[in-house]
Amino acid sequence: MKSIFYRDGYKYTLSSPFVVQTEIRPAEAIDTDFVSLLPDGLLKIRPGYAWDGATSAIDTPDVMRGALVHDALYQLMRGDWLDRFRWRDAADKLLRTLCLEDGMPHFRAEYIYQGVHLLGDPAADPKIEHPILQAPRDE
Repeated sequence: MKSIFYRDGYKYTLSSPFVVQTEIRPAEAIDTDFVSLLPDGLLKIRPGYAWDGATSAIDTPDVMRGALVHDALYQLMRGDWLDRFRWRDAADKLLRTLCLEDGMPHFRAEYIYQGVHLLGDPAADPKIEHPILQAPRDE
């Protein structure tokens, strides 16, 4: 077969490990191919992890770290490893905190936080998955 199969919706690939302390504390360790979250809140994201940057916002250096962490946490929620009803707000607040730490103006960080807080629930829903696409398509 000469087709390739790939997932849509990703723009960036992490090239080195990234570790951040969070307040999100699962009862048991979560370990997927690219993301680990320990019961003490330590989040580890491995090289090769793919994310889409700042969904519905401009990808600037002051949003990229927050977007990476936020997307990884939402992916754990979509995969049903992490309870979205318990932890989604904490993930949204962490996005805002990381953006502010990285020099984002408060107004923009709050705007981004409000956007994911009000509109982000479908992105954390386990029923949502990035589709697998084929190229070229078999006719």
